[in-house]
Amino acid sequence: MTPSSNGSAAGKSPEAPVHSPTRPVPGLRDFYEDPAVPVASGEARSLRQARMLADALGPAGPGRPAATVLDVGCGDGSAAATAARVLNGHRIVGVDWSQDALRRAAPRLSQVVRGELTGGGLPFASGSADAVLFSEVVEHLVDPDSALDELHRVLRPGGHLMLSTPNLAAWYNRGLLLAGVQPVFSEVSLRRIHGRPGSQVVGHLRLYTARALREFVAASGFEVVTVAGAPFHGVPRPLRPLDRLACRLPSLASILLVHARKV
Repeated sequence: MTPSSNGSAAGKSPEAPVHSPTRPVPGLRDFYEDPAVPVASGEARSLRQARMLADALGPAGPGRPAATVLDVGCGDGSAAATAARVLNGHRIVGVDWSQDALRRAAPRLSQVVRGELTGGGLPFASGSADAVLFSEVVEHLVDPDSALDELHRVLRPGGHLMLSTPNLAAWYNRGLLLAGVQPVFSEVSLRRIHGRPGSQVVGHLRLYTARALREFVAASGFEVVTVAGAPFHGVPRPLRPLDRLACRLPSLASILLVHARKV
């Protein structure tokens, strides 16, 4: 997808996008192939999510073969590497569409695969995965419905989906909105941050509340097992105890963690 002007210039057809001839407009694929764009999330979130999945899968061992876990949108592999410490012998495969991200993930993971959720879909057979980690990816997608359809396809019946995403209704965002400030995690431009604290653009296109996320996942053919909260590593240090406290009520937490099963 390439951003374009919605207006028309004098002498131009309204259907023809108008771009500056001196500055090429990048597409989303170019944006995510930029090494300066962050592809890792905080370790606290990764560890909480991994422990939820470990509880769901149980340890691998006699009579319980190792599960195949796909980390779809693995980024630099740091989240999957954190998960591997608590997943007790289960097999983790890192999947990403960004060649730059896969280069960084390869030293951390035993297997990385290039794949994407659109076009031809993921390079895995239907029902071949026992679990999918989908960590802070859904907020970057133009078509999240098709993405969850594809995750549903590759999971076996009863397979586990572990999805995480920033919370639009995080405790501090509620205050910011009341003050007329753009919420944290939301972005109005791929070039720079406008109207809210922070300076790092990461390409968020969609944001969810706990209620909306639960309904969205359920409508995609999953049974929601639990919704939990996790802290955000970008919260200023003096406010981090409050951010951790907010995790007790997921609707206020910085990060939403959903455990769902394919039905």
